[in-house]
Amino acid sequence: MAPAGRLDAVPESLIDAASAVSGCGPAWAYQFIEALADGGVAAGLPRAKAQQGIRRQMLLGSARMVLETGKHPGELKDAVCSPGGSTIQGVRLLEERAFRGAVTDAVLAAFEKTKDLGKK
Repeated sequence: MAPAGRLDAVPESLIDAASAVSGCGPAWAYQFIEALADGGVAAGLPRAKAQQGIRRQMLLGSARMVLETGKHPGELKDAVCSPGGSTIQGVRLLEERAFRGAVTDAVLAAFEKTKDLGKK
C-alpha cells in the first residue's frame, strides 16, 4: 500500500471522521487552489501565470513546512504575518468571512453524510 501514500491506522469508530478529512479534503484543497488563481487574475495576473507553479508551489511548500517542522499551522501562519502587513490583512478578512468555520462545517457535513451512507 506504500505507493498509495502514508498509511495511518485509525480505529473503526473513527473511520467516518478520518474519511471526511482525508477522503473529501482534496476537493476542498483544489477549490482553494482554484480560488487563489481567481484572486491572482482579479489582481491582474494573466490566467496562465496564476494557474502555473506560483500557487501550486506555494501550497506544496506550505504543506512541507507543516510536515517537516512539526510546528502547529497557526504558529507557521503567525510567522509569515508581519505587523501591519498584507498577509495579516488577508488572514483578518478570511477570519471575518468565517473561513475556518466554513471548512469545519464542510468536514462535519461530509462526516454526517459518510455516517448516513454507512447505514444503507
